[in-house]
Amino acid sequence: MGTLFVGGALTLTLGALAYPSMLGLDTVSNAQDRIIAQTQWGPLTEQDRNFVVAVRAAGLWEYPLGQIGLRKGTTPEVKRASEHLVDGHAALDASCRKIAPMLNITLPNVASPQQLSFVNQIDSQTGQAFDSNFANILRTTHGSIFNTVAKIRSTTKNSLVRQLADQANNTVLDHITVMENTGLVNYDTALFQQTTPPKLPKSDMTPPPPQPGEPMVVLTPPATATATPTITP
Repeated sequence: MGTLFVGGALTLTLGALAYPSMLGLDTVSNAQDRIIAQTQWGPLTEQDRNFVVAVRAAGLWEYPLGQIGLRKGTTPEVKRASEHLVDGHAALDASCRKIAPMLNITLPNVASPQQLSFVNQIDSQTGQAFDSNFANILRTTHGSIFNTVAKIRSTTKNSLVRQLADQANNTVLDHITVMENTGLVNYDTALFQQTTPPKLPKSDMTPPPPQPGEPMVVLTPPATATATPTITP
């Protein structure tokens, strides 16, 4: 039953992960390569813009999961992984918020409906079930986005997006490592889920735009933060 439960949770989670894929970030297509703005940091494509939005959206659900893990994780390894989630996504969020106005990109303030429902789902778990789902789900999502970051880094002509991709690459690799260090990752399941994402409606995986005049949500760095934003104009 435990194995089935984890597998089911992972299936639901891939909807959240699929957000970059829905934006076309898993392939370098002609449409996503379309230049939407010329900036002093290089041309900005649809793919570049969507990547910045996707990094921001990832933080809007993984940062809260890190806070939840700090409260509910039952092992030192799960709590350490939670610390890295909060620390890493706070720094990435600061970079996104810095470059978004420079590139005229509108950032979301809340995660997608599917992502929010997933956070609520994992928060309902306790004990070993929480630890296992936490580690496996986040290892799977980070494993999938890792390839996406590499494709953006190798194709973008915008120096700000390139710097964000560098930071995201380091952060995602760190998060993959700390999830694996929990000793709870089922690699067969993770690989299967990474390579066979389900098809979900775009509306379920797209964070809504902020309301006019709505203050921007800030992911506050922890007092013991070690990760730092790396964007330089």
